[in-house]
Amino acid sequence: MPLLTVSTSPIDGQKPGTSGLRKQTKIFQSPNFLENFIQSIWTGIGGVTGKTLVLGGDGRFFNAEAAQIVLRMAAASGAARVIVGQNALLSTPAASHLIRKRGADGGIILSASHNPGGPNGDFGVKYNTGNGGPAPESVTEKIFAATQVISEYAILDSADIDLATLGEKTLGDMIVDVVDPVADYADLMASIFDFDALKALFAGGFRMRFDAMHAITGPYARAILEDTLGAETGTVINGTPSPDFGKGHPDPNPIWAKTLMDEMMGRDAPDFGAASDGDGDRNMIVGRGQYVTPSDSLAALAANATLVPAYSGGLSGVARSMPTSQAVDRVAAAQGIDCFETPTGWKFFGNLLDAGRCTLCGEESAGTGSDHVREKDGLWAVLFWLNILAKRQISVKALMEDHWQRFGRNYYSRHDYEGVDAGAANALMDDLRGRLSALPGTQAAGLTITSADDFAYDDPIDGSRTEKQGIRIGFDGGARLVLRLSGTGTVGATLRVYLETLDTAVFDKDAQEALAPVIAAAEALAGIKDRTGRDAPDVIT
Repeated sequence: MPLLTVSTSPIDGQKPGTSGLRKQTKIFQSPNFLENFIQSIWTGIGGVTGKTLVLGGDGRFFNAEAAQIVLRMAAASGAARVIVGQNALLSTPAASHLIRKRGADGGIILSASHNPGGPNGDFGVKYNTGNGGPAPESVTEKIFAATQVISEYAILDSADIDLATLGEKTLGDMIVDVVDPVADYADLMASIFDFDALKALFAGGFRMRFDAMHAITGPYARAILEDTLGAETGTVINGTPSPDFGKGHPDPNPIWAKTLMDEMMGRDAPDFGAASDGDGDRNMIVGRGQYVTPSDSLAALAANATLVPAYSGGLSGVARSMPTSQAVDRVAAAQGIDCFETPTGWKFFGNLLDAGRCTLCGEESAGTGSDHVREKDGLWAVLFWLNILAKRQISVKALMEDHWQRFGRNYYSRHDYEGVDAGAANALMDDLRGRLSALPGTQAAGLTITSADDFAYDDPIDGSRTEKQGIRIGFDGGARLVLRLSGTGTVGATLRVYLETLDTAVFDKDAQEALAPVIAAAEALAGIKDRTGRDAPDVIT
């Protein structure tokens, strides 16, 4: 089959963000856009000649077509083997595990995570390195540099290869190994958790609801929860992956998983509810009448980790992204282990995990994970919670109340202002950044400011420094405000405002009421309404 060398030229807007390159689907479908970026990945990683790659995605619109392009380009550039999930499907944590298990040199994940899909939605491409984790900035900068000088790309002129049939086949001189996307991941979960205890839990009448949000986790959840552990048929809802996610928004939070939330707050609610996102790396945890914030979830997992077989010997340390609440810090202090604060982006946990400095890690944006892979893992977090509940024979609500009695409650919320004019958003951040040094000792809406900085991270493993990762403002009494611009949107800018306050006595307040003083301080300091033209956030979680 002919090898084509296609002339091209650089295309603006191909700088990878915190989790690869995300754009509107129609942009990825435009002439040469995807091909330019894939060729630039090959260049940025020093070529793919003789290498083994993993390939898969979340099944969103354009997933199948993009996978065929990646395969033809890998073959044209000399890759030896590509291990691809059946029908080009792989959850992000399953892809990470497959890279590690098969000793692959890296992998291409086709996903825009929790962003909406469909022809009018979003698409994304992320390169993961041989440790299974997202490429670090040292690699993504090389990829971006290649996008700015590209002049041609190589691709085989061939028909689509059959990705529905399991087994090996060839594409040019390259082997394409089509594998079951669920099997290896399911085996990994069985090696981590006490499946006998979970089977007994469900056999005893425990009821749960898992909302797969018409996304990739559906087949994994059905295979593990229903087929293996014995949860009743129908436990998994919205379990068939759809190119447009059932015309929904596959972000597991109380806003977009409202049907699940309504059921869990109802009179005949199941014992446990959970949801996962587009590519399976995020999670939402909710008990009967009790929503658990991602920050509290991370803290609760850390506090109860020894109940899980894989972590029975204790944790080497924990890590959280800077905007995540400080709830897990208090658990780490009680256990006498390290707690690392990193920038947002799972790639920053990779060095800590590889070096054995931490076991659990998490982000406030519903991502939680451990050293079993190098990605966050939604279904793993759900099984972790189930393992704890099975061992403690306790409800989610009772577990959280017990946790707060021991450690205090970090009331926490995130306010998102989406699609804000980028110029206005950057001006807001730049103005506040310029006043940081003068803020300590002053007041904002009655709160005394004790600290103010622009977060910078010095990696304790490789010594690299990452700057301008978000504005942190601390207040007397332990309250905290964080502002940063998100790197996951595809239109305009998303301003995220993170609000936190600590209470060691009263644990049943409404979070927004508890945070009202911090919300007022954020407005006083940043002038969000005037600068964005928004009277309220678009999403509150």
